[in-house]
Amino acid sequence: MNLWMRKIAVALIAIVTFGLYTPTYLIADEDNNEVVRPKENDGSAIPTEIRTEIEEETDVISSLTEKAKEQSFVKFGPKISQKVEDEFTQIILPKMEQALETILANEDASYLSITEQPSQGYGERIFNVYNELTKEDVAKFHVRRDNRPQDGYWFNFHYHLKDDNFEAHHLLGEIYWDKNTPPKWMS
Repeated sequence: MNLWMRKIAVALIAIVTFGLYTPTYLIADEDNNEVVRPKENDGSAIPTEIRTEIEEETDVISSLTEKAKEQSFVKFGPKISQKVEDEFTQIILPKMEQALETILANEDASYLSITEQPSQGYGERIFNVYNELTKEDVAKFHVRRDNRPQDGYWFNFHYHLKDDNFEAHHLLGEIYWDKNTPPKWMS
């Protein structure tokens, strides 16, 4: 290939890729066919970070998971949080993260958000995942108090999906409280 054709090809590729890629293999010295290497970065050029979709999705999942953890502890309040924090973090939170990953795989992650008002008193709602554009709920994460005779109180963590009109319970796990009645949420 002629030298001027190579230079045009290099220039066009550099323009099309906004300078992120320069094909140095096309730039060769005509006399001895050595590849001309670009100058080393002396610190004057600003490095460009290219993020893949996988990295962005991981960021969204970790951000939603962190928000879910915050909302859960707001829901529990200080009295319940003291007793269930370790089990929640080890057992329920990883399953909650898996559920969020599944939800993100089926929805446009860039428009998903988590509500910030868990229900108080005896209500089940921890948070809802909703689409900010359509203002529709995509999933509802709940915790229910179960009083099992002779066994005591358990916290049942589950979620509902819009795919089945929020009817089916998708179990995340359970945490034992005590034989005594737990305090109201957020107290």
